[in-house]
Amino acid sequence: MLIHTPEPRPSHVIIYAGGQLGDSMLTLLKTADYVIGADRGALFLIQHHIQPDLAVGDFDSVQENERIWIREQSRQYIDFDAVDKDYTDTELAFNIALEWLPEQITLCGVTGTRLDHTLANIHLLRKALDAGVACRIVDDHNLIMITNSALTLTRQPFPYISLLPLSSVVTGITLEGFAYPLTNATLQIGQSLGISNEFVNEEVTITVTDGYLLVMCSRD
Repeated sequence: MLIHTPEPRPSHVIIYAGGQLGDSMLTLLKTADYVIGADRGALFLIQHHIQPDLAVGDFDSVQENERIWIREQSRQYIDFDAVDKDYTDTELAFNIALEWLPEQITLCGVTGTRLDHTLANIHLLRKALDAGVACRIVDDHNLIMITNSALTLTRQPFPYISLLPLSSVVTGITLEGFAYPLTNATLQIGQSLGISNEFVNEEVTITVTDGYLLVMCSRD
């Protein structure tokens, strides 16, 4: 698989996958310097007159004429056999971006009706964190991140902020600037203690001593 590494290496890569995508997700493009369309996510971009820097996937979710259009309209196009591949289209795109070690990867269109795909994509946040790359998932109702140390957030356009372990136990959780603060708390998988907290200050801080903690800003 020949992938042309962009020069200079991008600092912010946005991946558009084939899940739920609203037009509001296009506003994120102004902060990106490299855009990847994964399978039907590439079609979404092209339909909105955005040329992907890279289109990647098996393209089994588009029609043949759409696949040809994607290939013609993308700066670089790489397709995979739908059977002979070990990763989802989203993870293929993610792995390519992660090799470049950008400062940030944003994942759009990675949530939706397929809960199995949604959970697998959330797990990619941990993979990015272990590689030292900031990563987030964004859709019209959620902003999802992960931390295993400290995270500072400004007030988001989402009224709720929830914390869920992505490891069996997360210890030393301290929250500052929240309606319901915590000091040196522990969360285990299966507990709902961290659900539906709220911002009190314009800036909040989450500190973790050990473990992986999902941070989810949400609205109905």
